[in-house]
Amino acid sequence: MFKYLSNLFKEWLIQLGISEHSAKIIEDYAGLILIVFLSFIVYFLVKKILIKIVHAFVKRTKNKWDDILMERKVLTRISYLIPLLIVNFFIPYLLADYSITIKIVQKTLQILMVAVSVSAINSFLNALHHIYQNFEISKSKPIKGYLQVAKMILYIFATVFIISILLGESSFGWLAGFGAFSAILMLVFKDPILGFVGGIQLTSNNMVRIGDWIAMHKYGADGTVIDISLTSVKVQNWDKTITTIPTYAMITDYFQNWRGMEESGGRRIKRSINIDMESVKFCTPEMLERFRKFQFVSDYIDKKNKEIEEYNTKYNIDNSVLVNGRRQTNLGIFRAYLKSYLHHNSKISDTMTFLVRQLQPTEFGIPIQIYVFSKIQEWAKYEDIQSDIFDHVLSVVPQFDLRIFQNPTGADFKKLF
Repeated sequence: MFKYLSNLFKEWLIQLGISEHSAKIIEDYAGLILIVFLSFIVYFLVKKILIKIVHAFVKRTKNKWDDILMERKVLTRISYLIPLLIVNFFIPYLLADYSITIKIVQKTLQILMVAVSVSAINSFLNALHHIYQNFEISKSKPIKGYLQVAKMILYIFATVFIISILLGESSFGWLAGFGAFSAILMLVFKDPILGFVGGIQLTSNNMVRIGDWIAMHKYGADGTVIDISLTSVKVQNWDKTITTIPTYAMITDYFQNWRGMEESGGRRIKRSINIDMESVKFCTPEMLERFRKFQFVSDYIDKKNKEIEEYNTKYNIDNSVLVNGRRQTNLGIFRAYLKSYLHHNSKISDTMTFLVRQLQPTEFGIPIQIYVFSKIQEWAKYEDIQSDIFDHVLSVVPQFDLRIFQNPTGADFKKLF
């Protein structure tokens, strides 16, 4: 039918006085223009009608993955192939007498088809990543790096296809010499290759996930991981700045991951106060009587007194000299007070490490360290809990006839004058 209509058009041109040769040229190129026009009509119908019908159907489904495919315009990009395929199919018949023109047009169309195909596949991979992120496993097993490798391979193959089209090669024999450039390629793609290997190790060994709190001071990173890609890991610091770390650096360098703390259900409080050694002393009966009024240690004092009296009686200790036998000290009672005080704090865990200990004395006094875990991990609330504890500790120290050690200040020197 198309050939019949084409011949009628040619005869009409001849009747108008146009030479047969010119009429043949006009006939051929008019047919080409008509096919291009018809192909775009088909494309318009597919895009405006068929895709809209599919889009309306997708909206009614409960699945999210088909909505994501539509949002990423995967079908729209595939529809771009329709006019290219139609024109490419009819070109040999329309321009049979113009071999050079056929080659130029076909090569152009084939390059465009490769570009459109790459665009469609790229959109599909982006949609696949979006779909995967809706699953919980995406936090522990990110695939962004793998998809970036797939895109890189896709672009390489697309480049190979385009070169083959331009060179007119039906095979890839010319790639035999491609190995000679391997050293250059390794240099150019050094970071992606290292990043890919590092990404595999990070995910397979479950070293870091999106949402983890990590600290890597070499790169100035201390915050939450927000993205893991082929070449870099992005960390949003607590001051809202973004630090980018090379993926392979996470394998070769040291970094701290706080995920274990978050999964444990507690957050460590590890802080010390320094007690002036000159304020440590044996407790007199008057001191013990005063300390008994402190609710958190009254039972401890009575129990310890009974234990000490039994020991001293058993070994006939001369109590007139304080260094003989066993005695309670204000520092020992203070430590007992801290333990009881913390045990009565509902925000401190009793199931995790719980220590109130005395560290090695230094020129700055005797460090009394609190080593416990808060049940609350949220940073602001955790800091409030920690501050409340030490506000109380610092305030209560003088009640045990102890002094906090600190270096002299200007106010101390003023008292000398």
